[in-house]
Amino acid sequence: MPRTIPRVVWAAVPMAYFLYLYGLSSVGLVGPDEPRYAAIAREMARSGDWITPRLWGEAWFEKPALLYWMGGLGFRLGLGPELAPRLPVALLSIAFLIFYWWILDREFGCRAAWISTLILGTSGAWIGFSQAAVTDLPLTATFSAAMLLALPWIGKGDACPLPAAGAMLGFAALAKGLLPLGLGVPLVMGLRSRPPWGRIALAGAAFLAVAMPWYLMCYLRNGRPFPNELFWKHHVERYFSGALMHGQPWWFYLEWLPVMLLPWSPLLLLVRASALRDRRRLFLLAWVLFDLLLLSTGVNKLPGYVLPLFPAVAALLGLALDEAANARPWLAGCALLLAVFPIAVQVLPAALVSGISRAPLPAFHWTWMAPVLLAALAWWLESSGRRLAAVFAVALGATAGVAYVKTAAAPELDHIASARALANEIAPHAGEVCVDSISRTLRYSLYYYAGGPLPECSDQPKPMRIVQPPGVPAEVIMPPTAGTVPR
Repeated sequence: MPRTIPRVVWAAVPMAYFLYLYGLSSVGLVGPDEPRYAAIAREMARSGDWITPRLWGEAWFEKPALLYWMGGLGFRLGLGPELAPRLPVALLSIAFLIFYWWILDREFGCRAAWISTLILGTSGAWIGFSQAAVTDLPLTATFSAAMLLALPWIGKGDACPLPAAGAMLGFAALAKGLLPLGLGVPLVMGLRSRPPWGRIALAGAAFLAVAMPWYLMCYLRNGRPFPNELFWKHHVERYFSGALMHGQPWWFYLEWLPVMLLPWSPLLLLVRASALRDRRRLFLLAWVLFDLLLLSTGVNKLPGYVLPLFPAVAALLGLALDEAANARPWLAGCALLLAVFPIAVQVLPAALVSGISRAPLPAFHWTWMAPVLLAALAWWLESSGRRLAAVFAVALGATAGVAYVKTAAAPELDHIASARALANEIAPHAGEVCVDSISRTLRYSLYYYAGGPLPECSDQPKPMRIVQPPGVPAEVIMPPTAGTVPR
Protein backbone atom coordinates (compact mmCIF):
# COMPACT_ATOMS: atom_id res chain seq x y z
CA MET A 1 0.00 0.00 0.00
CA PRO A 2 1.51 3.37 -0.97
CA ARG A 3 2.53 5.57 1.88
CA THR A 4 0.62 8.82 2.51
CA ILE A 5 2.82 11.89 2.21
CA PRO A 6 2.15 14.39 5.03
CA ARG A 7 0.72 17.63 3.64
CA VAL A 8 3.37 19.76 5.34
CA VAL A 9 6.06 17.98 3.30
CA TRP A 10 5.03 19.89 0.18
CA ALA A 11 6.47 23.01 1.81
CA ALA A 12 9.95 21.53 1.23
CA VAL A 13 10.02 22.60 -2.43
CA PRO A 14 9.61 26.38 -1.90
CA MET A 15 11.82 26.09 1.19
CA ALA A 16 14.64 24.66 -0.92
CA TYR A 17 14.31 27.53 -3.36
CA PHE A 18 14.44 30.30 -0.76
CA LEU A 19 17.17 28.60 1.27
CA TYR A 20 19.60 27.77 -1.53
CA LEU A 21 18.65 29.43 -4.83
CA TYR A 22 16.98 32.73 -4.01
CA GLY A 23 19.40 35.67 -4.15
CA LEU A 24 22.32 33.46 -5.12
CA SER A 25 23.97 36.28 -7.05
CA SER A 26 22.79 39.20 -4.90
CA VAL A 27 26.23 39.42 -3.27
CA GLY A 28 29.43 39.22 -5.29
CA LEU A 29 32.08 36.62 -4.54
CA VAL A 30 33.65 37.22 -1.14
CA GLY A 31 36.61 36.10 0.91
CA PRO A 32 39.99 34.91 -0.29
CA ASP A 33 38.90 31.43 -1.41
CA GLU A 34 35.66 31.88 -3.35
CA PRO A 35 37.08 34.33 -5.95
CA ARG A 36 40.25 32.26 -6.42
CA TYR A 37 38.43 28.98 -6.92
CA ALA A 38 35.98 30.65 -9.30
CA ALA A 39 38.86 32.18 -11.27
CA ILE A 40 40.46 28.74 -11.64
CA ALA A 41 37.15 27.27 -12.82
CA ARG A 42 36.72 30.11 -15.32
CA GLU A 43 40.20 29.50 -16.69
CA MET A 44 39.51 25.77 -17.04
CA ALA A 45 36.36 26.52 -19.01
CA ARG A 46 38.19 29.06 -21.19
CA SER A 47 41.31 27.01 -21.90
CA GLY A 48 39.79 23.54 -22.08
CA ASP A 49 42.55 22.24 -19.77
CA TRP A 50 40.60 20.29 -17.15
CA ILE A 51 43.68 18.69 -15.60
CA THR A 52 45.95 21.47 -14.28
CA PRO A 53 44.28 24.12 -12.10
CA ARG A 54 45.70 27.57 -12.90
CA LEU A 55 45.29 30.87 -11.10
CA TRP A 56 46.29 33.91 -13.14
CA GLY A 57 48.38 31.72 -15.43
CA GLU A 58 50.25 29.85 -12.67
CA ALA A 59 49.64 26.22 -11.67
CA TRP A 60 47.63 26.07 -8.43
CA PHE A 61 47.64 22.80 -6.51
CA GLU A 62 46.06 23.83 -3.21
CA LYS A 63 42.93 21.73 -3.83
CA PRO A 64 41.93 18.89 -6.18
CA ALA A 65 39.76 19.50 -9.21
CA LEU A 66 36.15 18.60 -8.34
CA LEU A 67 35.01 22.11 -7.38
CA TYR A 68 36.79 23.59 -10.41
CA TRP A 69 35.04 21.14 -12.72
CA MET A 70 31.68 22.07 -11.23
CA GLY A 71 32.31 25.78 -11.67
CA GLY A 72 33.87 25.28 -15.09
CA LEU A 73 30.71 23.53 -16.26
CA GLY A 74 28.72 26.53 -15.04
CA PHE A 75 30.89 28.87 -17.08
CA ARG A 76 30.59 26.61 -20.13
CA LEU A 77 26.81 26.80 -19.77
CA GLY A 78 27.01 30.59 -19.94
CA LEU A 79 26.08 31.35 -16.34
CA GLY A 80 27.16 34.65 -14.82
CA PRO A 81 30.24 35.30 -12.69
CA GLU A 82 28.36 34.46 -9.47
CA LEU A 83 25.97 31.75 -10.65
CA ALA A 84 28.59 29.74 -12.55
CA PRO A 85 30.61 28.85 -9.42
CA ARG A 86 27.78 28.93 -6.87
CA LEU A 87 24.80 27.27 -8.56
CA PRO A 88 26.47 23.82 -8.94
CA VAL A 89 27.25 23.82 -5.21
CA ALA A 90 23.66 24.78 -4.32
CA LEU A 91 22.24 22.08 -6.60
CA LEU A 92 24.60 19.50 -5.10
CA SER A 93 23.36 20.50 -1.64
CA ILE A 94 19.74 19.97 -2.66
CA ALA A 95 20.57 16.64 -4.33
CA PHE A 96 22.38 15.44 -1.22
CA LEU A 97 19.44 16.39 1.03
CA ILE A 98 17.12 14.31 -1.16
CA PHE A 99 19.53 11.36 -0.90
CA TYR A 100 19.92 11.99 2.83
CA TRP A 101 16.16 11.75 3.36
CA TRP A 102 15.98 8.60 1.23
CA ILE A 103 18.71 6.70 3.07
CA LEU A 104 17.43 7.72 6.53
CA ASP A 105 13.89 6.80 5.52
CA ARG A 106 15.08 3.31 4.65
CA GLU A 107 17.06 2.93 7.85
CA PHE A 108 15.03 4.76 10.50
CA GLY A 109 11.58 5.56 9.13
CA CYS A 110 9.82 8.43 7.38
CA ARG A 111 9.26 10.88 10.26
CA ALA A 112 12.79 10.56 11.64
CA ALA A 113 14.14 11.06 8.12
CA TRP A 114 12.13 14.25 7.62
CA ILE A 115 13.09 15.67 11.00
CA SER A 116 16.80 14.96 10.44
CA THR A 117 16.69 16.42 6.92
CA LEU A 118 14.98 19.59 8.12
CA ILE A 119 17.55 19.99 10.91
CA LEU A 120 20.45 19.58 8.52
CA GLY A 121 18.96 21.62 5.70
CA THR A 122 18.08 24.64 7.84
CA SER A 123 21.16 24.69 10.07
CA GLY A 124 23.21 27.84 9.68
CA ALA A 125 26.40 26.16 8.48
CA TRP A 126 24.67 24.02 5.86
CA ILE A 127 22.78 27.02 4.45
CA GLY A 128 25.89 29.18 4.32
CA PHE A 129 28.24 26.68 2.71
CA SER A 130 25.57 25.58 0.22
CA GLN A 131 25.77 29.03 -1.35
CA ALA A 132 29.54 29.51 -1.38
CA ALA A 133 31.85 28.33 -4.17
CA VAL A 134 34.29 26.62 -1.81
CA THR A 135 35.24 22.97 -1.28
CA ASP A 136 33.52 22.33 2.07
CA LEU A 137 30.06 21.42 0.75
CA PRO A 138 31.28 19.22 -2.15
CA LEU A 139 33.53 17.35 0.29
CA THR A 140 30.74 16.97 2.84
CA ALA A 141 28.12 15.80 0.32
CA THR A 142 30.33 13.17 -1.32
CA PHE A 143 32.01 11.94 1.87
CA SER A 144 28.73 11.79 3.79
CA ALA A 145 27.05 9.93 0.93
CA ALA A 146 29.79 7.30 1.19
CA MET A 147 29.34 7.01 4.95
CA LEU A 148 25.55 6.81 4.74
CA LEU A 149 25.70 4.16 2.01
CA ALA A 150 27.57 2.02 4.53
CA LEU A 151 24.66 2.07 7.01
CA PRO A 152 23.10 -1.21 5.70
CA TRP A 153 26.50 -2.89 6.07
CA ILE A 154 26.97 -1.47 9.56
CA GLY A 155 23.48 -2.38 10.71
CA LYS A 156 22.78 -5.79 9.24
CA GLY A 157 25.81 -6.81 7.22
CA ASP A 158 24.33 -5.89 3.81
CA ALA A 159 27.44 -5.11 1.76
CA CYS A 160 25.65 -4.47 -1.56
CA PRO A 161 25.95 -0.64 -1.37
CA LEU A 162 29.71 -0.72 -0.60
CA PRO A 163 30.91 -0.28 -4.23
CA ALA A 164 28.72 2.83 -4.51
CA ALA A 165 30.18 4.03 -1.20
CA GLY A 166 33.68 3.53 -2.59
CA ALA A 167 32.83 5.58 -5.67
CA MET A 168 31.47 8.43 -3.55
CA LEU A 169 34.61 8.33 -1.41
CA GLY A 170 36.55 8.72 -4.66
CA PHE A 171 34.61 11.88 -5.46
CA ALA A 172 35.35 13.10 -1.92
CA ALA A 173 39.08 12.60 -2.62
CA LEU A 174 38.63 14.72 -5.74
CA ALA A 175 37.03 17.39 -3.55
CA LYS A 176 39.71 17.66 -0.85
CA GLY A 177 42.53 15.16 -1.23
CA LEU A 178 43.27 12.49 1.36
CA LEU A 179 41.22 14.04 4.16
CA PRO A 180 38.09 11.90 3.54
CA LEU A 181 40.19 8.73 3.97
CA GLY A 182 41.08 9.86 7.48
CA LEU A 183 37.53 10.97 8.23
CA GLY A 184 36.24 7.59 7.01
CA VAL A 185 38.06 5.52 9.67
CA PRO A 186 34.75 4.80 11.53
CA LEU A 187 33.82 2.57 8.58
CA VAL A 188 35.87 -0.18 10.22
CA MET A 189 32.86 -0.68 12.51
CA GLY A 190 31.33 -2.62 9.64
CA LEU A 191 33.98 -5.33 9.80
CA ARG A 192 32.59 -8.51 11.30
CA SER A 193 33.85 -12.03 11.85
CA ARG A 194 33.45 -12.83 8.13
CA PRO A 195 34.05 -9.58 6.21
CA PRO A 196 32.65 -9.47 2.65
CA TRP A 197 36.09 -9.09 1.07
CA GLY A 198 34.68 -9.30 -2.43
CA ARG A 199 32.45 -6.26 -1.94
CA ILE A 200 35.21 -4.44 -0.07
CA ALA A 201 37.56 -5.06 -2.99
CA LEU A 202 34.91 -3.72 -5.39
CA ALA A 203 34.56 -0.64 -3.18
CA GLY A 204 38.33 -0.09 -3.34
CA ALA A 205 38.31 -0.53 -7.11
CA ALA A 206 35.45 1.96 -7.44
CA PHE A 207 37.37 4.45 -5.31
CA LEU A 208 40.47 4.14 -7.47
CA ALA A 209 38.48 4.27 -10.71
CA VAL A 210 36.94 7.60 -9.69
CA ALA A 211 39.86 9.31 -7.95
CA MET A 212 43.07 8.02 -9.55
CA PRO A 213 42.76 9.19 -13.21
CA TRP A 214 42.94 12.89 -12.37
CA TYR A 215 45.70 12.48 -9.77
CA LEU A 216 47.78 10.40 -12.16
CA MET A 217 47.30 12.73 -15.14
CA CYS A 218 48.02 15.82 -13.07
CA TYR A 219 51.23 14.25 -11.76
CA LEU A 220 52.37 13.15 -15.22
CA ARG A 221 51.76 16.64 -16.56
CA ASN A 222 53.23 18.67 -13.66
CA GLY A 223 55.70 16.39 -11.88
CA ARG A 224 56.78 16.67 -8.25
CA PRO A 225 55.50 20.22 -7.61
CA PHE A 226 51.97 18.79 -7.70
CA PRO A 227 52.27 16.25 -4.82
CA ASN A 228 54.65 18.53 -2.90
CA GLU A 229 52.12 21.35 -2.86
CA LEU A 230 48.92 19.34 -2.43
CA PHE A 231 50.02 16.56 -0.09
CA TRP A 232 52.97 17.96 1.83
CA LYS A 233 52.02 21.60 2.23
CA HIS A 234 48.22 21.33 2.31
CA HIS A 235 47.92 18.01 4.12
CA VAL A 236 50.95 17.47 6.37
CA GLU A 237 51.90 21.09 7.08
CA ARG A 238 48.29 22.22 7.34
CA TYR A 239 47.74 19.60 10.05
CA PHE A 240 50.99 19.94 12.00
CA SER A 241 52.22 23.50 11.33
CA GLY A 242 50.80 26.94 11.99
CA ALA A 243 52.48 28.42 8.92
CA LEU A 244 49.13 28.87 7.16
CA MET A 245 47.97 31.25 9.91
CA HIS A 246 44.80 29.35 10.82
CA GLY A 247 46.07 28.05 14.15
CA GLN A 248 43.40 27.64 16.83
CA PRO A 249 43.15 25.93 20.25
CA TRP A 250 41.95 22.33 20.46
CA TRP A 251 38.50 23.36 21.75
CA PHE A 252 37.82 25.61 18.73
CA TYR A 253 35.18 23.32 17.21
CA LEU A 254 33.44 22.75 20.55
CA GLU A 255 32.71 26.50 20.52
CA TRP A 256 31.76 26.69 16.86
CA LEU A 257 29.61 23.57 16.53
CA PRO A 258 26.61 24.96 18.49
CA VAL A 259 26.87 28.25 16.60
CA MET A 260 26.97 26.55 13.21
CA LEU A 261 24.04 24.33 14.18
CA LEU A 262 21.69 27.25 14.92
CA PRO A 263 18.74 27.28 15.40
CA TRP A 264 18.83 23.59 16.37
CA SER A 265 21.62 23.82 18.97
CA PRO A 266 19.38 23.04 22.02
CA LEU A 267 18.77 19.56 20.61
CA LEU A 268 22.39 18.64 21.40
CA LEU A 269 21.20 18.17 24.99
CA LEU A 270 18.46 15.78 23.89
CA VAL A 271 20.69 12.88 22.78
CA ARG A 272 20.79 10.11 25.37
CA ALA A 273 23.30 7.27 25.62
CA SER A 274 20.49 4.76 26.18
CA ALA A 275 19.30 5.31 22.60
CA LEU A 276 22.68 4.36 21.11
CA ARG A 277 22.47 0.60 21.41
CA ASP A 278 21.75 0.27 17.71
CA ARG A 279 24.98 -0.31 15.72
CA ARG A 280 23.90 2.27 13.15
CA ARG A 281 23.54 4.97 15.78
CA LEU A 282 26.84 3.99 17.34
CA PHE A 283 28.35 4.38 13.87
CA LEU A 284 26.88 7.87 13.56
CA LEU A 285 28.23 8.74 17.00
CA ALA A 286 31.67 7.36 16.11
CA TRP A 287 31.55 9.39 12.91
CA VAL A 288 31.01 12.55 14.96
CA LEU A 289 33.42 11.87 17.82
CA PHE A 290 36.33 10.42 15.84
CA ASP A 291 36.22 13.11 13.15
CA LEU A 292 35.85 15.83 15.78
CA LEU A 293 38.94 14.46 17.55
CA LEU A 294 40.88 14.18 14.28
CA LEU A 295 40.07 17.73 13.24
CA SER A 296 40.61 19.17 16.73
CA THR A 297 44.14 17.77 17.03
CA GLY A 298 45.21 19.55 13.84
CA VAL A 299 46.93 22.91 14.26
CA ASN A 300 45.02 24.78 11.56
CA LYS A 301 41.28 25.08 12.04
CA LEU A 302 38.51 26.87 10.16
CA PRO A 303 34.76 26.55 10.83
CA GLY A 304 34.13 24.88 7.46
CA TYR A 305 36.44 21.98 8.30
CA VAL A 306 33.84 20.57 10.69
CA LEU A 307 30.99 20.56 8.14
CA PRO A 308 31.45 16.81 7.29
CA LEU A 309 30.19 16.01 10.81
CA PHE A 310 26.85 17.73 10.28
CA PRO A 311 24.92 14.96 8.48
CA ALA A 312 25.73 12.55 11.33
CA VAL A 313 24.94 15.17 13.99
CA ALA A 314 21.62 16.02 12.32
CA ALA A 315 20.69 12.33 12.10
CA LEU A 316 21.38 11.79 15.80
CA LEU A 317 19.41 14.91 16.74
CA GLY A 318 16.54 13.96 14.44
CA LEU A 319 16.29 10.48 15.92
CA ALA A 320 16.40 11.86 19.46
CA LEU A 321 13.70 14.43 18.67
CA ASP A 322 11.54 11.85 16.92
CA GLU A 323 11.58 9.61 20.01
CA ALA A 324 11.35 12.32 22.69
CA ALA A 325 8.38 11.98 25.03
CA ASN A 326 7.82 15.74 25.14
CA ALA A 327 9.42 17.96 22.50
CA ARG A 328 7.59 21.19 23.38
CA PRO A 329 10.42 22.97 25.24
CA TRP A 330 13.03 21.81 22.74
CA LEU A 331 11.15 23.04 19.69
CA ALA A 332 10.19 26.28 21.40
CA GLY A 333 13.83 26.89 22.29
CA CYS A 334 14.89 26.31 18.68
CA ALA A 335 12.19 28.71 17.48
CA LEU A 336 13.33 31.44 19.86
CA LEU A 337 16.86 31.18 18.50
CA LEU A 338 15.55 32.25 15.09
CA ALA A 339 15.99 35.78 16.42
CA VAL A 340 19.58 35.39 15.21
CA PHE A 341 18.41 36.20 11.65
CA PRO A 342 16.97 39.70 12.22
CA ILE A 343 19.89 40.45 14.53
CA ALA A 344 22.31 39.36 11.79
CA VAL A 345 20.81 41.89 9.37
CA GLN A 346 22.02 44.69 11.66
CA VAL A 347 25.29 43.19 12.86
CA LEU A 348 26.71 41.33 9.86
CA PRO A 349 27.77 44.25 7.61
CA ALA A 350 29.66 46.03 10.41
CA ALA A 351 31.17 42.76 11.62
CA LEU A 352 32.64 42.07 8.19
CA VAL A 353 34.37 45.45 8.19
CA SER A 354 35.67 45.77 11.74
CA GLY A 355 35.12 42.34 13.33
CA ILE A 356 32.27 40.94 15.40
CA SER A 357 33.75 42.23 18.68
CA ARG A 358 33.69 45.82 17.37
CA ALA A 359 30.28 45.70 15.73
CA PRO A 360 27.70 47.93 17.44
CA LEU A 361 24.98 46.34 19.52
CA PRO A 362 21.82 45.83 17.47
CA ALA A 363 18.77 48.00 18.15
CA PHE A 364 15.48 46.29 18.94
CA HIS A 365 13.28 45.67 15.89
CA TRP A 366 9.74 44.30 15.68
CA THR A 367 11.02 41.27 13.72
CA TRP A 368 12.59 40.02 16.94
CA MET A 369 9.08 39.14 18.15
CA ALA A 370 8.34 36.78 15.26
CA PRO A 371 10.33 33.90 16.85
CA VAL A 372 8.21 34.25 20.00
CA LEU A 373 5.03 33.72 17.99
CA LEU A 374 6.65 30.84 16.14
CA ALA A 375 7.67 29.24 19.43
CA ALA A 376 4.06 29.40 20.57
CA LEU A 377 2.92 27.80 17.29
CA ALA A 378 5.47 24.99 17.59
CA TRP A 379 4.38 24.41 21.21
CA TRP A 380 0.73 24.18 20.17
CA LEU A 381 1.41 21.85 17.24
CA GLU A 382 3.47 19.52 19.42
CA SER A 383 0.73 19.57 22.09
CA SER A 384 -1.75 18.59 19.38
CA GLY A 385 0.30 15.53 18.46
CA ARG A 386 1.66 17.00 15.21
CA ARG A 387 5.39 16.82 15.82
CA LEU A 388 6.44 16.82 12.17
CA ALA A 389 4.32 19.91 11.56
CA ALA A 390 5.94 21.58 14.57
CA VAL A 391 9.42 20.85 13.19
CA PHE A 392 8.34 22.16 9.80
CA ALA A 393 7.11 25.36 11.47
CA VAL A 394 10.57 26.00 12.93
CA ALA A 395 12.21 25.13 9.61
CA LEU A 396 9.85 27.51 7.77
CA GLY A 397 10.82 30.20 10.26
CA ALA A 398 14.48 29.56 9.45
CA THR A 399 13.66 29.80 5.75
CA ALA A 400 11.89 33.13 6.25
CA GLY A 401 14.86 34.35 8.29
CA VAL A 402 17.31 33.43 5.53
CA ALA A 403 15.16 35.13 2.89
CA TYR A 404 14.95 38.24 5.10
CA VAL A 405 18.73 38.36 5.54
CA LYS A 406 19.26 37.96 1.81
CA THR A 407 16.79 40.71 1.00
CA ALA A 408 17.68 43.23 3.71
CA ALA A 409 21.42 42.74 4.12
CA ALA A 410 22.56 41.75 0.62
CA PRO A 411 23.04 45.28 -0.79
CA GLU A 412 25.23 46.34 2.12
CA LEU A 413 27.13 43.06 2.13
CA ASP A 414 27.79 43.37 -1.58
CA HIS A 415 29.07 46.90 -1.03
CA ILE A 416 31.35 45.99 1.89
CA ALA A 417 32.48 42.38 1.42
CA SER A 418 32.65 42.05 -2.36
CA ALA A 419 34.66 44.01 -4.93
CA ARG A 420 32.02 43.63 -7.65
CA ALA A 421 30.87 47.27 -7.52
CA LEU A 422 34.46 48.45 -7.17
CA ALA A 423 35.51 46.53 -10.28
CA ASN A 424 32.59 48.00 -12.23
CA GLU A 425 33.67 51.47 -11.13
CA ILE A 426 37.22 51.11 -12.40
CA ALA A 427 36.32 49.13 -15.55
CA PRO A 428 36.25 52.25 -17.83
CA HIS A 429 39.77 53.13 -16.63
CA ALA A 430 41.61 49.89 -17.40
CA GLY A 431 45.36 50.40 -17.21
CA GLU A 432 45.05 53.53 -15.07
CA VAL A 433 44.47 51.90 -11.68
CA CYS A 434 46.82 50.47 -9.07
CA VAL A 435 46.22 48.87 -5.67
CA ASP A 436 47.62 50.76 -2.71
CA SER A 437 46.36 49.04 0.44
CA ILE A 438 43.32 46.77 0.62
CA SER A 439 42.52 43.69 2.68
CA ARG A 440 43.49 40.25 1.43
CA THR A 441 39.87 39.14 1.24
CA LEU A 442 38.81 42.11 -0.91
CA ARG A 443 41.94 41.87 -3.05
CA TYR A 444 41.08 38.45 -4.47
CA SER A 445 37.50 39.49 -5.13
CA LEU A 446 38.77 42.56 -7.00
CA TYR A 447 41.18 40.49 -9.08
CA TYR A 448 38.39 38.08 -10.00
CA TYR A 449 36.06 40.79 -11.28
CA ALA A 450 38.89 42.73 -12.92
CA GLY A 451 39.99 39.61 -14.81
CA GLY A 452 43.41 39.40 -13.16
CA PRO A 453 45.79 41.02 -10.64
CA LEU A 454 46.15 44.79 -10.68
CA PRO A 455 49.60 46.41 -10.25
CA GLU A 456 50.74 47.54 -6.82
CA CYS A 457 51.04 51.31 -6.51
CA SER A 458 54.44 50.89 -4.84
CA ASP A 459 55.74 49.14 -7.97
CA GLN A 460 53.73 50.78 -10.74
CA PRO A 461 52.11 54.08 -9.72
CA LYS A 462 48.95 54.92 -11.66
CA PRO A 463 46.68 57.98 -11.83
CA MET A 464 43.97 56.14 -9.85
CA ARG A 465 44.61 54.31 -6.56
CA ILE A 466 42.46 51.83 -4.66
CA VAL A 467 42.86 52.24 -0.91
CA GLN A 468 41.11 50.79 2.13
CA PRO A 469 41.77 52.45 5.47
CA PRO A 470 41.28 50.08 8.43
CA GLY A 471 37.66 49.47 9.33
CA VAL A 472 36.06 51.13 6.28
CA PRO A 473 35.15 50.00 2.75
CA ALA A 474 37.65 50.46 -0.05
CA GLU A 475 37.50 53.50 -2.31
CA VAL A 476 39.01 54.77 -5.52
CA ILE A 477 41.24 57.82 -5.20
CA MET A 478 41.10 59.81 -8.42
CA PRO A 479 43.72 62.32 -9.62
CA PRO A 480 43.50 65.65 -7.76
CA THR A 481 41.53 67.26 -10.57
CA ALA A 482 38.88 64.57 -10.46
CA GLY A 483 38.39 64.37 -6.69
CA THR A 484 37.58 61.31 -4.67
CA VAL A 485 34.83 58.87 -5.58
CA PRO A 486 33.81 56.64 -2.67
CA ARG A 487 32.33 53.26 -3.44
